[in-house]
Amino acid sequence: MFLRETTSPMQTGDEEAYWRAVLDRDAGCDGTFVYAVRSTGIYCKPSCAARRPRREHTVFFARPEAAEQAGYRACKRCCPQPGHVSGVSTLLVEKVCRYIEDHLDDTLTLEYLGAQLGLSPYHLQRTFKHVMGITPRQYVDARRLDRLRNSLKEGQNVTEALYEAGYSSSSRLYERAAGQLGMTPATYRRGGAGMQIDYAIANCILGRLLVAATERGICFVSLGDADEPLEVALHSEFPAAAIQRDDERLRDWVTTIILHLSGQRPQLDLPLDVQATAFQRQVWEALQAIPYGETRTYGEIARQLGNPKAVRAVGRACATNPVSLVVPCHRAIGSDGGLHGYRWGLERKQALLEQEKHYSLGLDPAKEE
Repeated sequence: MFLRETTSPMQTGDEEAYWRAVLDRDAGCDGTFVYAVRSTGIYCKPSCAARRPRREHTVFFARPEAAEQAGYRACKRCCPQPGHVSGVSTLLVEKVCRYIEDHLDDTLTLEYLGAQLGLSPYHLQRTFKHVMGITPRQYVDARRLDRLRNSLKEGQNVTEALYEAGYSSSSRLYERAAGQLGMTPATYRRGGAGMQIDYAIANCILGRLLVAATERGICFVSLGDADEPLEVALHSEFPAAAIQRDDERLRDWVTTIILHLSGQRPQLDLPLDVQATAFQRQVWEALQAIPYGETRTYGEIARQLGNPKAVRAVGRACATNPVSLVVPCHRAIGSDGGLHGYRWGLERKQALLEQEKHYSLGLDPAKEE
């Protein structure tokens, strides 16, 4: 076997520390370097469970790419390539999730979780986010909010529900409620009753546009051919809220979205008031980061979030987006480049993408033959 590597790319003074990490199978060093074995032509993570090599056969590289350029192949057991989720990491994160779900009443800091599970806080945070796409803190919040929602739906009062969900005080709950519940817990318990939603409807290049908002921001955006179906969809989304039409109040936001559709305002920065899990929020933020006139596949978004297996979950997050256009879920496409699923119709999705592509190039599609 011919390997192009002639000298180790790591500093000689560091090699003994790397070798000790390999001997200890130190998972905390995963991602900081890889080691390769001359006799097998394979490179691994420091934590790889394979039999340890002989020291004289071992060489160290700062990055997997450097090992591959030197002619080494990635280990199929520890999967050291960036972005690859190994079976060991998945099992570890499953164990962390089970512990969190069983101990929501505890103070679940990174240090506490690491001590209970025998992991360093750094390794726990990095591995968890790599597999799940969210941090342990976000997962704790999501599980507590799930428990809170269930308790409120069962008729429990807010004070009892928040402590049962694992919140140490009402202030800890309310500081997260606006962003994650989309409304205060008391309002949520009443199914949205008492929440005031105003909406406006206007013409746009894709038909009729409905924009609805609470006092905190836009909560619903929809497209259609007629006003009545749009109003029915809004009432279905918020069945217990007080809803009224107020074109004047929402005029500026509606105008901004119409300008966006006509290519005059590529970037939208409007206040939102939506319910979302931590993962949904990450997907929506990733969608908002896609440049005007470009697209990303569901798989690319999943890999960007550090969870390449979450393609279907990304698709679900796009499908449940209540504020289309502001959160541009139309920019998510299939791996084959095809269009899949759009609440307001694939024809509108195609039209949106074509218009954005033309406007981003400085062209006006309406003037093209």
